[in-house]
Amino acid sequence: MIYLGIDTSNSPLALALIEDGKVLIEETSNLKINHSLTAMPAIEEMMKKAKVAPADLTHIAVAEGPGSYTGVRIGLTIAKTLAWSLKIPLHPVSSLKVLAANGQGFEGLVCPLMDARRGTAFIGLYEGSSLMPVIGDQHSDVKEFLLKVKEFNRPVLFTGMDVSLHEALISEVLGETAHFSGMQNRLPRASNLILLAQESPESNVHHAVPEYRRITEAEANYNKAQEGQPL
Repeated sequence: MIYLGIDTSNSPLALALIEDGKVLIEETSNLKINHSLTAMPAIEEMMKKAKVAPADLTHIAVAEGPGSYTGVRIGLTIAKTLAWSLKIPLHPVSSLKVLAANGQGFEGLVCPLMDARRGTAFIGLYEGSSLMPVIGDQHSDVKEFLLKVKEFNRPVLFTGMDVSLHEALISEVLGETAHFSGMQNRLPRASNLILLAQESPESNVHHAVPEYRRITEAEANYNKAQEGQPL
């Protein structure tokens, strides 16, 4: 079996090919490049390096969000197109769980975080030993979420490239129970995505949708207008 893993849910681009439990190739970039222009060429080049043809693929794993609206859509569209055209299973996985996998084995809780501006983040809480969710993925005010985490009174490992933006607040709220992953462990890894996909059920290609975890600004403005609130 050969899995292709695709994560474009935020600014990093993470890709990997795994064949029968062996990582053939894995590539991660944190350059600020438009995924719509670079993701598919990068996949084609990676497969060329690994000498894997599209017909050799047996499964597609993709990060389904939350994250960048555009990034999530691009990755899922590519994955769905490949899975449909090749008639192979599609396995969507939480983008936050992919980040949490960087801390698997941590003796405590793991908190993956993606900044969503204005003091908010896409954030979740997982058991370090099993990656089982403790608090579900959500879009939340960071301080409000940290106060919920504090109630567990357990060591918490924070991971994600945006953790540095909230590090001072995290330390202020959680004190010595807060731990931070190293720089090299803050980016998503597509090999982790594939390993998680192998444990998750496949999705109907036509029914797979992005998991944004928040409504768009246009939807929020529409809801306010319907309620008679100022925009």
